[in-house]
Amino acid sequence: MQSSIQNQTHNETIEAVVADEQKDLGINWASGIFLGLFHVGALIALVFFWNWKALALALFLNWVAGSLGVGMGYHRLLTHRGYKTPKAVEYFLTVCATLSLEGGPIAWVATHRIHHAHTDIEGDPHTPRDGRWWSHIGWILRGTAQQHDREVLERYVPDLLKDPFHVWLDKFYWLPMIFLGLILLVLGGWHMMMWGIFLRATFGLEATWLVNSATHLWGTRRFATRDDSRNSWWVALLTWGEGWHNNHHAYPTAARHGLAWYEIDVNWYGIRVLQFLGLAKSIKLVRLNGHMTES
Repeated sequence: MQSSIQNQTHNETIEAVVADEQKDLGINWASGIFLGLFHVGALIALVFFWNWKALALALFLNWVAGSLGVGMGYHRLLTHRGYKTPKAVEYFLTVCATLSLEGGPIAWVATHRIHHAHTDIEGDPHTPRDGRWWSHIGWILRGTAQQHDREVLERYVPDLLKDPFHVWLDKFYWLPMIFLGLILLVLGGWHMMMWGIFLRATFGLEATWLVNSATHLWGTRRFATRDDSRNSWWVALLTWGEGWHNNHHAYPTAARHGLAWYEIDVNWYGIRVLQFLGLAKSIKLVRLNGHMTES
C-alpha cells in the first residue's frame, strides 16, 4: 500500500514537471538563431542556386529524412511500436530521421509520447489551444524545444534509454547531417549542398510543424476523439501520410494512418514494402470500423 502511494506521488511529481516544461521559458536564442539561419539559407538556395538536378536531389532526400526517417522511423516504429523490424533496419531508419534536423530519437520520441499523453490539455508541448503560433514553432523558440529532465525521459522513453545506439545518436544526431552536407558540397557543389541541406531541411521542418498546428485546427474528424485532431489531405501530402491525424489519435499504435483507399499514406506503403521484403512484422492495423488487427 505504501509503495503504491509512493509510486502515485512520484508519477504526480513527474507530471507536474512535464506541465511546467511546457510553459513559456523565454526566447531560446540557440534554436532561434539556428532555425533562422536555415530559413535564410533555404531562401538563398531558392533564389540564387536554382537547379533542376538539385531539386530532384532535395525531393529524394526529403523522402529519405521525412518518410523513411521521421514517419516510418521516429513516429510509427520508435514512438508507437506500430510494427517490428530487425535492429539493423530500426537503426537505419533512425539515422535517416536525424537528417530531418528534428532532434535525436530520444528527445523526439519523448516529446511525441508526452503529446499523446496530454493531447490538447495541460502538459501538451504544442497544442494550438496555447496559440496557433505556439503550436507551430513557438514551443521550439520559447518552450522546451524537446529538452526534457532525466526523470521525464525515464518515464516516457525507458525503452530507448536502454539502447546504447539510440542514447549515442541522441547526443550526436547532427553528425549525419554534417557528413551529408560535406559529401554534397564535394561531389555536387554549392547547388546540391544548399538544396539538399538548407532548403530541403527547412521544408521538412515546416511540414512537420503543420502536423502539430494545422491538423489540430482544420480538417475532418472521422473519430470522436477527446482532442482536437483533424484529418488533413494537404498536410498528408506534405508529410508522406502524417496528416491523417484524427485517424492516428483515435488509434495511435496503428501503423497505417490513411484508412480509406483515397487517403494517401506513403509511410504506410513503405512499411508494406518492408513487410514484403521480410523486414517488418507484427504490424498493428485498424479498419474503418475501428477494429484492431495485427499482421
